[in-house]
Amino acid sequence: MKVIKSNTYKGFWIALVALMMPLGCTELANESYTEIIASEFEPSAGDVEAIIGSAYVPWDAIMLQWNGFWRAQEITADQIVIPARPNGWVDGGIYRRLHEHNWGPDNPVFSTIWDRIYGGISTANRVIYQIESGTVNLDETQKIEALAELKVLRAAYYSLLLDTFGNVPIVTQFDVPDGFLPEQNTRQQVYDFVVSEITDNIDNLSEARKYGKFNKWAAHTLLARIYLNAEVYTGTAQWNNVITHADEVINSGMYSLEADQKNVFVTENQNSNEIIFAIPVDKNYTTNWNAFDIHMQTLQPANQATYELLFGPWGGMCAIPQAISSYDTDDERYQDNWIMGQQYSSSGDMLYATLGDAAGQPLAYINEVPGVDQSQGIHGFRLGKFEIELGATNILDNDFPFFRYADVLMMKAEALLRTGSADAAATIVTQVRERSFDETDPLKAAVTGAELQGGSVYDYGRRDHTATTNEGGADITYGRFLDELGWEFNQEGRRRMDLIRFGVFTSKSWFSHDASASFRELFPIPTGELNTNPNLTQNPGY
Repeated sequence: MKVIKSNTYKGFWIALVALMMPLGCTELANESYTEIIASEFEPSAGDVEAIIGSAYVPWDAIMLQWNGFWRAQEITADQIVIPARPNGWVDGGIYRRLHEHNWGPDNPVFSTIWDRIYGGISTANRVIYQIESGTVNLDETQKIEALAELKVLRAAYYSLLLDTFGNVPIVTQFDVPDGFLPEQNTRQQVYDFVVSEITDNIDNLSEARKYGKFNKWAAHTLLARIYLNAEVYTGTAQWNNVITHADEVINSGMYSLEADQKNVFVTENQNSNEIIFAIPVDKNYTTNWNAFDIHMQTLQPANQATYELLFGPWGGMCAIPQAISSYDTDDERYQDNWIMGQQYSSSGDMLYATLGDAAGQPLAYINEVPGVDQSQGIHGFRLGKFEIELGATNILDNDFPFFRYADVLMMKAEALLRTGSADAAATIVTQVRERSFDETDPLKAAVTGAELQGGSVYDYGRRDHTATTNEGGADITYGRFLDELGWEFNQEGRRRMDLIRFGVFTSKSWFSHDASASFRELFPIPTGELNTNPNLTQNPGY
């Protein structure tokens, strides 16, 4: 995205100084004309945004950086895999074990996402404390709005822990004593906390567009998603609540579907009317090397010439062939979301593979991968949902849509389907599909309620060079709706969540993955956390 400059540059730094002041400090002994004393700080509206904004900074690390939430959601599921490549991508078997559901509590992906999410919670707690204690002095209206937004933000962080680890400590205090070790809460308690934090604060949120921050509509979307998965989290379904909160967003009139799905994911996507809550990324201001580098992780080195990249990509991650085979090839998402076939330079020259046994062969991506343990540079379609602009650095300049309007529509459709209104659900799904068939075969956009109640077209079963089994997807309840979620939301960091809700995550085999035990629907508490906090108990099965 492009950063919009404003005249509040000085105010931002004043806010930053106030935030960095020692928490117990209200005055300094010496006069200083280069520092602002926190108690004397009277923030403007722009300063308040900067203060609150500091609590949003962890989103990029949580979601997009190496071994983050995105990777945990995607490569444990049935659409994306990181197979061994001629140039590596073994890394001690980390990614293979995630694909095979053979992980343990020492897998660094789990400790990484645990640490990053709790880092976000701690930051939110800090800013909440500074506002509540008066260290940052806001007027009453500013205070109410700021605290509401921060508490919903904190609930959003906790919703990620609820989904992945389930039984985690709830910590809402920043000023804890030295040596503080939090008690562990149950998944039900975490769910109740998240729901209550949002519902208690939602009416005090802004109704204006905020894009990269929580407004009232983003909070309703967050609640809808939590209720969508409530049966997984608590054992009790909440489908009517899904519809209620989805309708709040729909009836607001604030958002709409893009005419073309790919417009949501272009480099300059900050003005998309479909994006409800985004994680902003700007290559000029985002400095972490792995801040948003999907293109580097998926493209082969020769593709540097395709996009005139500043650095050569590393070529690991690709689509699982069975996922690609589930598409209707007239679906524009098939072409727009995946990179396939013969590759060319930006000037039109044919490219050739440079690594392994395929070196010297035309670099033509095929929908075949031998196994998670071996592959060549031509194997597997590559991830291309997010536009890769010419001259891109190692960091994509696209903002990451965490919530978008299509998500709201599909949540409502699923809730309708599961409560007996299949035809009403089909009307919504058809609406979402229409833009992806408008230029190929518009008649294919229509789907019926009966079809949504049928099984999946995904051909499940073990499919690699070591074994072939045939399980299919006809036995999956509402499997066709699960297919629709896969076609619309691939590469958006949510596939594991959807598979669990449809009872597929541990019950089916795909590629080099065999069906696994149901306890793997929760990740293990990282070993390091268990070693440092005796109040924690490992999740069952580990």
